[in-house]
Amino acid sequence: MELRKSYFADQRKDDLHEIGQPRPRSDSPGHVTGKTAYFADRNFPGMLHLKMVRSPHHHARIRSIDTSEAEKHPGVVKILTAQDVPHNVYTILILIQIGPEDETVLADGKVRWKGEAVVAVLAETERAAQEAAAKVKIDYEVLPAVFDMEEALKPGAPIVNEYHGRNYYLYDSGECRKVRFGDVEAGFAGADHMLEQTYQSSPIEHAPTETTGCIVVPEGNDRFTCYTNTQAMFFTLDNASIVLQMPGNKLHFVGGTVGGGFGGKVDVIVEPIAILGAKLTGRPVSFIYSREEEMQISSPRAAEKVVIKDGVMKDGRIVARKVTGYTDAGAYSRHSPYGAQKGAGHYPGPYTIPNVWIDTYCVYTNRTPSSAMRGFGVTIGDFALEVQMDKLARLIGMDPLEFRFINAYRDGDMKAHRQPTEGAALIECMQEASRAANWPVAEKFMAMSSYAKGA
Repeated sequence: MELRKSYFADQRKDDLHEIGQPRPRSDSPGHVTGKTAYFADRNFPGMLHLKMVRSPHHHARIRSIDTSEAEKHPGVVKILTAQDVPHNVYTILILIQIGPEDETVLADGKVRWKGEAVVAVLAETERAAQEAAAKVKIDYEVLPAVFDMEEALKPGAPIVNEYHGRNYYLYDSGECRKVRFGDVEAGFAGADHMLEQTYQSSPIEHAPTETTGCIVVPEGNDRFTCYTNTQAMFFTLDNASIVLQMPGNKLHFVGGTVGGGFGGKVDVIVEPIAILGAKLTGRPVSFIYSREEEMQISSPRAAEKVVIKDGVMKDGRIVARKVTGYTDAGAYSRHSPYGAQKGAGHYPGPYTIPNVWIDTYCVYTNRTPSSAMRGFGVTIGDFALEVQMDKLARLIGMDPLEFRFINAYRDGDMKAHRQPTEGAALIECMQEASRAANWPVAEKFMAMSSYAKGA
């Protein structure tokens, strides 16, 4: 790696001891020698194994649950249903006042996606728990399901989540998160060229080497230690406290080592029910996803649809941009309302455009709930925006990199969400990319600066 210190020298200190200096990762020796301990490396006397009975349907009403045969199975210690969970309806972003609570720990009355947890079985061995789970009898009334976001938004579509009463998240700005800047219709009217394109993505599974899970140990005095591979330690502890209606100081979470996460281990799915199992049995409990569960049950990156309409001048200036974005939350909110909001702030891209109109929808469907994954709400939008930039450059016969130089935002430019640009450095990054890729651009672009428009 080469550091270019000629840029922004007046804004940087070079006498720092840590920042800007190469340092070995503290966890590297343990990883390369095999000494790193993961949560599942622990074993405790009398540990029970938890397995879930999951819905085979995308949308169904639960008529009845019969656990009698499962309770008789050798090795079974405890069976849990929704009635055993102190605060069964929750949503993980309630910690930052994003509601309503819309997801069940264990399904109560309905299931809204294929794989939703309905009954938890705790047994002496993993095999006994699996065999007993297979003996739980659930009578379902299958209901119409909706899997396409635009179909979900149509009048008369099956309601996915009654806690919302509609198939979209209601922001304070209405049915979608909105950004308005300038007069986009006037911008389109004055443009030399127009281009409207649609971009779509499918859900993407994180596929970590280590599957999601935790081990919970009762410590006496109604205190519990939870060994977990969550990526969000205090976030998970606080949500578990809400679900279990327990003070947080009764819960001790131990983590720090995650065998692959990428945002996929922040949803607080395994810890609350495992702690509840340990509390009701007085024994350690292990709840670890199988590989099949990790692929089907853990939340993926959301499927997205992005429609971009641009007005551009012959000289390369984008004068108007209108974006409509759709984020498929699946059956429950989790992090998706936040992801769609991030998209609304980001969709104009790192470009100065005088007229911008953004609508982003967080849509509920009967698919696996989606959530965080590496820049969620932004990554797919970036793909769409940059492909659109290439198409616009081609439309007006301009080099795609030079086209980006013309539109790149610089310090002091006002962004569409009315925040002034600071520390942009986009011009300088593109200049270095041009050199590294041996991609020639006109000298006037190599002389540009992020500091000022005239430079």
